Amino acid sequence: MDSKDYARIGLKELIVFSSLDGSSQPSLFWPAPGKKPRPLLVGLHTWSADRHNQVKPLYPLAKKNRWHLLLPEFRGPNLNTNPHARQACASRLALQDVVDALEKVCQEFAVDKSKIFLSGASGGGHMALMLAGYRPDLWCSVVSFCAITDLETWHRQNPRYAVHIEACCGGPPGEKTRDEYRSRSPLFYAGKISRCRELFIYHGKFDNSVPFTHSLKLFQKICRLHPAARVFLSIFDGGHQILLEQVEKQFLQAEEAKTGVTG
Repeated sequence: MDSKDYARIGLKELIVFSSLDGSSQPSLFWPAPGKKPRPLLVGLHTWSADRHNQVKPLYPLAKKNRWHLLLPEFRGPNLNTNPHARQACASRLALQDVVDALEKVCQEFAVDKSKIFLSGASGGGHMALMLAGYRPDLWCSVVSFCAITDLETWHRQNPRYAVHIEACCGGPPGEKTRDEYRSRSPLFYAGKISRCRELFIYHGKFDNSVPFTHSLKLFQKICRLHPAARVFLSIFDGGHQILLEQVEKQFLQAEEAKTGVTG
């Protein structure tokens, strides 16, 4: 889709000023029709993409279910070609960008704040888990697919992405960069992530990009720390992919629930 298509479907460019550094950060927003408060779906772009990446898969889902749709940029792709790579990849600035955009939308549109859904796959799944730990109070339901949960481990497992990980974290894994790698890795936020109302972690058993053990290890750690947490794992028969029908299923169930359950 181009700008003409966006205008035709009512997708708006949204500029939000960061509450941390004052920079202007772009998002895309589609308002659900009607005046009554509606749920909000926050969709996160993949590792190598930007906010436009999730329009095609998530706009039809939002339109069908009359959910508002927010597609934040959070400092761009996690690539060495991104001049702001150090600010991307779940940095504090990137995490707050999503929260800032969410708060702006909630102020200006009729959003049911008890029904805010968060979804991401691959790099977006990684960011979804980081946001689940950063602000677990915001999300009614979180769905993550094929997420990287430990950047240092992934650096060894997938050399093709090593140069990009290093650009985001300030160099290769080592004593000088250990804190950077851990501060951007969901595995080290298991306790905070466990506070989500509900989190669904999906991973393809035959994922050749991000081994399913990333999701498995995070789930196991959460269960050790907080066995009663509302966190669920599904290793499905597939690869590095998102199953949109599962995203819709989980969020419809959350929308229809009359009461929330906290872990």
